[in-house]
Amino acid sequence: MLNKIKAKKREADSELLYTLGADKLSEKNRIAEDLYVKNKVKRGLRNSNGTGVVVGLTHIGEVHGYDKDENGDKIPREGKLYYRGYDIEDLVNNVIAEDRFGFEEVSFLLMMGSLPSKKELEIFNEILANHRELPQGFARDMILTAPSNNIMNKLARSVLALYSFDENPDDISIQNVLRQSVQLMGYFPAIICYAYQAKSNYYDNESLHLHAPIRGLSTTENILRMLRPTGEYTDLEAKLLDVCMMLHAEHGGGNNSSFTTHLISSTGTDTYSAIAAAIGSLKGPKHGGANYAVIRMLNDIKANVKDIGKTSALEDYLVKILKGQANDRTGLIYGVGHAIYTLSDPRAKILKNMAKKLAESKNKIDDFLLCDYIEKNAARLFAEVHGKEVIMPANVDLYSGFVYDALNIPNDVATPLFATARLSGWCAHRLEELVNVGKLMRPAYNTVQPHLDYVNIEDRKSIIRNSK
Repeated sequence: MLNKIKAKKREADSELLYTLGADKLSEKNRIAEDLYVKNKVKRGLRNSNGTGVVVGLTHIGEVHGYDKDENGDKIPREGKLYYRGYDIEDLVNNVIAEDRFGFEEVSFLLMMGSLPSKKELEIFNEILANHRELPQGFARDMILTAPSNNIMNKLARSVLALYSFDENPDDISIQNVLRQSVQLMGYFPAIICYAYQAKSNYYDNESLHLHAPIRGLSTTENILRMLRPTGEYTDLEAKLLDVCMMLHAEHGGGNNSSFTTHLISSTGTDTYSAIAAAIGSLKGPKHGGANYAVIRMLNDIKANVKDIGKTSALEDYLVKILKGQANDRTGLIYGVGHAIYTLSDPRAKILKNMAKKLAESKNKIDDFLLCDYIEKNAARLFAEVHGKEVIMPANVDLYSGFVYDALNIPNDVATPLFATARLSGWCAHRLEELVNVGKLMRPAYNTVQPHLDYVNIEDRKSIIRNSK
């Protein structure tokens, strides 16, 4: 009954706004394409060759996807990703070789600026353990009482609510912001898992399963334990998810959410507001939703291609996707291509090897081979459909999407997991912005609206019209 009342109110509001000309807003706000060229505007903060406009300097992350010739044009190369100067492949491969968890270690590296000793990592993990459990009453009052149909929305609201549980929330001294950052790292797994359980119970009529976090477990072990009704997981599952989170922890200061963190932090606002803004950025489907888009695409392919091992049928369907005739009809094959990487995405290379092991243990080798086929053939099929050759390497989302699906991680949790992984990178960028005390970020917009003479209210022409 309540939902019907809300729906009627929405319809009534829409009708009234229509009479005021709401459907004309696009026309009134449209800016002619040639004006962007005339005013030399770099739309999307992109240069004409697609590279990002340089707006700052950073120690934290380096994304190297191409070289430049003497004219500034791109020269494709194998991709590299560095955290505080360390090659991500070295960081991940050493953790795998030593058969241990590494997400907490790279989080320490990103925020503290150096690799931790064993004792330093123990202390860092102890602080995280102290904040695995949410403040008393928080889960009940802030999550279960007011569930959201979108976990990213609930994550942002929960972060803002934690401001009220902090006795010193507005202090932006480096030590206090570091304290807040590590505490948020501890809280995030419980927030996203409880938010998912509340959403499943309230919106999907599923049973409510709430498992308390355990101090001695890693971030990914706690996530899998709290997500699953039985709380069971294997060591391989937890360590593969750990690798995923290591690979998502940082990607330079120019990605939208990290830039948002710099932008918001330049105002001098509190940590909770800055991180909530970054979550809002990542929630956008153009930024953080790509791994979810991969999962949906793979499921769509499997639903419409009877035998995904039959390459001719699979190829025909991928062509339909490229022509905008299948899947979400955007004409996009998700999981391939990248704004910076050209020949390869180092994260995809690492994850592919781990994903194959998972596929073998879960009897999902056909699904893995589907991803492999997409990686190897997407560029060729794109050229056949569109008549132009484009370098389209597999990006991290292709295989992280597969991994999340193979781990039975709900689609609703894919992007919140990304946020949980990226939190340490966001916090590192916030600390860097505060340390360097940069000026308030204030880019310029040129106005293209002509000046108008004021018209008295009695002489104004009404645009009100009949309802639909």
